[in-house]
Amino acid sequence: DVLQSQRLEENLNVCPSCGHHYRLNARQRLDLMIDANSFEEYAIGHKSDDPLIFNDKSSYKDRLEKAKKNTGRNDGTICGVGKIDAQEVAIAIMDFHFMGGSMGVVTGEKIATAMDLGLKKKIPVIVVSCSGGARMQEGILSLMQMAKTSASRKRLKENGIPYISVLVDPTTGGCAASFSMAGDINIAEPKALIGFAGPRVIEQSIRQTLPEGFQRSEFLLEHGFIDRIVSRDMMKKELSFFVKMFGK
Repeated sequence: DVLQSQRLEENLNVCPSCGHHYRLNARQRLDLMIDANSFEEYAIGHKSDDPLIFNDKSSYKDRLEKAKKNTGRNDGTICGVGKIDAQEVAIAIMDFHFMGGSMGVVTGEKIATAMDLGLKKKIPVIVVSCSGGARMQEGILSLMQMAKTSASRKRLKENGIPYISVLVDPTTGGCAASFSMAGDINIAEPKALIGFAGPRVIEQSIRQTLPEGFQRSEFLLEHGFIDRIVSRDMMKKELSFFVKMFGK
């Protein structure tokens, strides 16, 4: 239904009836969070390589080309510096539409770049996580991004630079096990899947039925793993509040 699609788009891809938050691409999230015409993108020319010459059902090279064609970008993640209600921030936003938001070398570099920009400019850092985990096609080089991003995050902490982590559906695998859950403030969208291994994997491993809503934002908030659940239409206002609060 064209009308329903239009209503969904006008409502920020949130169902007006049930409140379900459908996924956005990185550029859409950037436009929702950052003041118009204030964003300067960094690391634009970075491209993923195929160091392992990886093949499964199709080659990694072919998968990359397909993702580039579908998204119009060399990599899903966007990083740079912009403003939220005229307050300068460094920001990185992951994109599930590019190979499931998987974290390869380029994504790890861009997240570290955003953190390093925050350190250099002494401005708050925001990372929006949306990922199925580490990119298996890059092997150990992908897993190394967990350490690299965690090291950049530690430098922020040592220098008193605020780091706000925004977790959207899904935030899983190596990202959840490193920078995604390490914010000074961890904010999630409603009902986002957040965790290391997926619930089906856990149930098969421990041979037990998990609690209802396990690994969803509301469950994590109840158990102290995140600080806030914020609907999409209020996200910029919430980020503006924390950026202003940390700036005092």
